[in-house]
Amino acid sequence: MNMVINETLRLYSPVSAVIRKVGKEAQLGRLVLPANMEVMIPIMALHHDPQSWGDDVHLFKPERFSQGIASATKYNSAAFIPFSMGPRSCVGMSFATTETKIALSMILQRYAFTLSPAYVHAPFPIITLQPQHGIQVMLHPL
Repeated sequence: MNMVINETLRLYSPVSAVIRKVGKEAQLGRLVLPANMEVMIPIMALHHDPQSWGDDVHLFKPERFSQGIASATKYNSAAFIPFSMGPRSCVGMSFATTETKIALSMILQRYAFTLSPAYVHAPFPIITLQPQHGIQVMLHPL
């Protein structure tokens, strides 16, 4: 279940980007970032970068995470940041992933599900990433 959750977070991060303020002058590669500059970190771009994730970057492949997050990211800690990282990471990360595991476990114990034929895949970023037309699923009792 962890692999499925991580791959879902990679493809559809809760937020598409975060903005951070540079505290003191810093060097990023060949760039020098002055103090107090605001920098946008495009999480969705990082999670869809073929150099980090391979040519199948747009495919849902939970097995990417079979050896853990570090191995999946080729030990690049900034390649997978669905809840940001460092001291400003989301305080709700553990709660959100635990809640997801509990909800999925409860649903999958009682139902199998398929997408409705009417489902249209349209992720839409408002403040958080949401399905533009909702998620139409058909539940089948086990």
